[in-house]
Amino acid sequence: MSIKDRTLNGMLWSLIGEFFDKGIAFVVGIVLARLLSPREYGLVAMVTIFSSLTIPFINSGFSQALMRKEKCTQIEFSSVFYFNLLSGLLFYLILFFSAPYISRYFNEPELTKIARVIGLIIIIDAVSIIQITILNKNIDFKLQAKIIFIASILSSILGIIMAYYGFGVWSLVYKMMLFQIIRSSLLWSLNTWRPSKDFDISCLKELFGFSSKLLISGIVDKIYYNLYNLVIAKYFSAITLGLYSRADMFKSMISSNLSEIVARVAFPILATLKSEPDKLENVYKRILSSTMLITMLSLLCMAAISESMIITLIGENWRDSILYLQLLCIVGIFYPGIAITRNLLYVFGLSGLVLRLEIMSKILAVPTVIIGIIWGIKLMIIAMIISGFIEYFVRAYFAGKLINYSIWKQLFDLLPSFFISLTIGIVIYVIGSFLTMSPIFTFLIQIATSVIVVVLAMEIIKLKEYTFLKDAVKVQIQGYFGRVNANK
Repeated sequence: MSIKDRTLNGMLWSLIGEFFDKGIAFVVGIVLARLLSPREYGLVAMVTIFSSLTIPFINSGFSQALMRKEKCTQIEFSSVFYFNLLSGLLFYLILFFSAPYISRYFNEPELTKIARVIGLIIIIDAVSIIQITILNKNIDFKLQAKIIFIASILSSILGIIMAYYGFGVWSLVYKMMLFQIIRSSLLWSLNTWRPSKDFDISCLKELFGFSSKLLISGIVDKIYYNLYNLVIAKYFSAITLGLYSRADMFKSMISSNLSEIVARVAFPILATLKSEPDKLENVYKRILSSTMLITMLSLLCMAAISESMIITLIGENWRDSILYLQLLCIVGIFYPGIAITRNLLYVFGLSGLVLRLEIMSKILAVPTVIIGIIWGIKLMIIAMIISGFIEYFVRAYFAGKLINYSIWKQLFDLLPSFFISLTIGIVIYVIGSFLTMSPIFTFLIQIATSVIVVVLAMEIIKLKEYTFLKDAVKVQIQGYFGRVNANK
């Protein structure tokens, strides 16, 4: 299979997996949001602020280090597995005994029990990292998609039943737990790899030379990402955090998930092209421009229909999250680009530069947080937009130098996609503002209008990124039906 086919096939199955995971979670989230309140979502978000901080420590960048190596030994996989497991146990104990202090910090008595249950996910994730790394390294996203589908369906059923019968915040907690348990169980039962009894500290030391910078970088990134939730939880309320986190969930359906998909697929593909500069440059440009077109179109259209979407899907109780969502959609535009540039730096082994860029960009969070504390969440998100652009600009500058693709050339290539997406978003917003019918009909009309306007505009303009994506989808569909017919 060619590099192009491997990339497209990997992205397709990764996209399907994310669709099952986040798509089902999105639909179930709509149901749960009508059964639960913003406060209950805020309580879970408070706990995940701390549990998510353990992720970089458990992995320590070893996953990326293994992915970067052309050939990995059983001893290397086993040594990293045992390290992850011990780290997971250690950080769960820390969270377990810290739970009462977290509860008192936010003045929410329920958080002690919630933190101790959700914290078990740390251990479950720790034993699954190597299984996922091996599948990613082999660009086997088909199996992961199947696993995610099963775990998402079963955990969602449990969450809805518990919410319906009045379990409140615990319906969210046990839904998260069951998903992780099922996913981990299926990863181990369907994947053939098993750890041996070997543990070699020298293997960890060798991998740590690359991964140490990623560890610090991951810590900085997690602190940065959760800093805003921490500020909202501490200086506002669980209800406000619930509104913000729900708006962020809608935005992340596109930006964060697309970033994860592209990063997961692009890294092993780009790594195989390191010794072929021309191919590497061409594939990088294709991935960047195509991903950014999808991101801009999706997020700016979401911002345009946010009011009717929020009211229709989760109800009037969440109206105050509409403006948050509109602003966060602009913030999310930069996420996939940042993920792609980071991958290119990983390919060239520049983990030290990644770390310095992480620290430099996250310094921008300091004035952003201060603005939020003094002037409120809305101005904080506007500051996040500015810092997001600066972060992308700086990362793209250094990544571009590696493949002779200047930052100005990158921006010039992306501007047509941005202006077309912005124009389409404005058109859809204006159409919605003139509609005086109920929110659900307004939402349906705006959705239909979005699809029609996007397709017509792209067919008329013939943007090269759109043409590339269209042709790629055609090839994948034709290949699928060709295989189906061949098996008959």
